[in-house]
Amino acid sequence: MSLDSGTILVVDDEPAIRRLLRSTLGVQDYTVLEAAGVAQTLELLAREKVDLIILDLGLPDGDGLDVIRRLRPDSQVPIIVLSSRDDERGKVQALDAGADDYVTKPFGVEELVARIRTALRHRVQAQGGKPVFQSDGLSVDLVHRRISRDGVEVKLSPKEYDILQQLVIHAGKVLTHRHLLREVWGTENSDDVAYLRVYIRQLRGKLEADPARPALILTEPGVGYRLKVNA
Repeated sequence: MSLDSGTILVVDDEPAIRRLLRSTLGVQDYTVLEAAGVAQTLELLAREKVDLIILDLGLPDGDGLDVIRRLRPDSQVPIIVLSSRDDERGKVQALDAGADDYVTKPFGVEELVARIRTALRHRVQAQGGKPVFQSDGLSVDLVHRRISRDGVEVKLSPKEYDILQQLVIHAGKVLTHRHLLREVWGTENSDDVAYLRVYIRQLRGKLEADPARPALILTEPGVGYRLKVNA
């Protein structure tokens, strides 16, 4: 599967949004399928193979969250939520349910296309792509536990490495505070978010060219963090 081709399912009850995405993604050589509700989406997915889903949450016959929860036990197809819900709680719910990314309406087409490529790249890597992650001077070899920045080896504490490992495994995907706390510390206590921030600050100090203006470990305000991958 190429990052610049494939089949994308657009799920949105607004015909204007579907037309815009059909036109935009078609120019990018993607094949676009459309659905306007939960039932139509599940019916289409039962007979068609898709490489990525762009999903609205507010659908006329249900909630887009239900689609994510129905798919995730059996499918790892990338899901980008495209919704007018811009509250932090809605974003966290979608990401914790299994969405790979979240874009708020109104949206920029170029940003959406970039996020599509990132999600597709992550899927290729998860299916056996490059064992070494590289982006903007950062190199992470998870097999040999080696990290370098601009060719210089970087030493991390065990917890710093565990956090970076999660970010690399899910590179390009927004990881919620809850996910990182659960995977690294075995807790989902929101009171520990401040503790997580300390380690993120330490990681940035070791990995970022300018820790005050992070370009690798990006913050999704009120939600979590995302490791940038080259477009």
